[in-house]
Amino acid sequence: MASTAEAGAAAASSSSATEEELTLTVKWSGKEYTVRVCGDESIGELKRRICQVTNVLPKRQKLLYPKLSGPKLSDDSILLSQLPLKSSLKMTMVGLENDSVDKYVVFLLALESLFHALKLSYHSKNNTTQTRTLTFSRTVEDDIIVDQVDAPEIVDDFELGQDEVVDIKDKEVNKQKLQRRINQFKIELLNPCREGKKLLVLDIDYTLFDHRSTAENPLELMRPYLHEFLSAVYAEYDIIIWSATSMKWVELKMQQLGVLSNPNYKITALLDHMAMITVQSDSRGIFDCQPLGLIWGQFPEFYSSKNTIMFDDLRRNFVMNPQNGLTIRPFRKAHANRDTDQDLVNLTQYLLAIADLKDLSKLDHKHWESYTEETAKRRRHN
Repeated sequence: MASTAEAGAAAASSSSATEEELTLTVKWSGKEYTVRVCGDESIGELKRRICQVTNVLPKRQKLLYPKLSGPKLSDDSILLSQLPLKSSLKMTMVGLENDSVDKYVVFLLALESLFHALKLSYHSKNNTTQTRTLTFSRTVEDDIIVDQVDAPEIVDDFELGQDEVVDIKDKEVNKQKLQRRINQFKIELLNPCREGKKLLVLDIDYTLFDHRSTAENPLELMRPYLHEFLSAVYAEYDIIIWSATSMKWVELKMQQLGVLSNPNYKITALLDHMAMITVQSDSRGIFDCQPLGLIWGQFPEFYSSKNTIMFDDLRRNFVMNPQNGLTIRPFRKAHANRDTDQDLVNLTQYLLAIADLKDLSKLDHKHWESYTEETAKRRRHN
């Protein structure tokens, strides 16, 4: 009995430690900033909080803390409850402010297109003309994107078992993280939510845009029929763009593609990595995801699980709301595939076919390609 009681006490103590809120002082660039975190949050979450007050992107941050080695603070998956953090000790952050590089981004994007394959001609000793091609291995996205895949050929995704997905979604600790995000993060509307419209949430990279290929004009890397797709579905859906990158990159890319200025549709809001939360899987460890509950929690009079659908090439991003996610085929190698990619045309038909349904969460979006207008009619009459 004693051992059982001790085990229960230990579990309660551990739970209390993870839920306890901790106020940390972070020193950066001669100033001190206060951030509040909980033990069940990760180093990655802490960096997001620091980003909110300093404007230094998480990937640019290096954290220093008394008696803690560098590797522990550089692993974004480590939970704060596993570290001996105290409010009385100050943390130091080293990193370059986002705004200090923003003015160079457009210029660098132009240079990247110009110099990605730079050919140099010169005369050799035998008076023949020789040509050499210089290529650059880094892109501007390498410096401003938060969660970058290792190579354009690899989609950094994984499959979670159904039981594990349910476990992640229903875990109390993840529900608490979501509630904190609802309370602390404010969605800024670009255009008003529309009464009676459903909601379409879209990823950017590999969903709307091939961010790893290079081109003189970003429009060459845009997924085919993007504007036609958005124009058609706007009649039935409000549209929110949500990317696991910085807001500066989201805004820049949407401006370059003409999404924010198209007269045939309006974007309701833009969301970035700051709106994401960290969850833990038994098989895959800690990773970030995009909880639609954040949107539902802030606009409950307009959106819910019944009228929302999300497109992303990474299925893990909607692990908190799997019934609302549709895994889209990634649009890569734009130059080779842009003449044959028809996914947005077909998805337009799907979205319009299901637009009259009362509850989208009852659909199995894995089989969207076999869904027809006749199927929609039968469902409406049942």
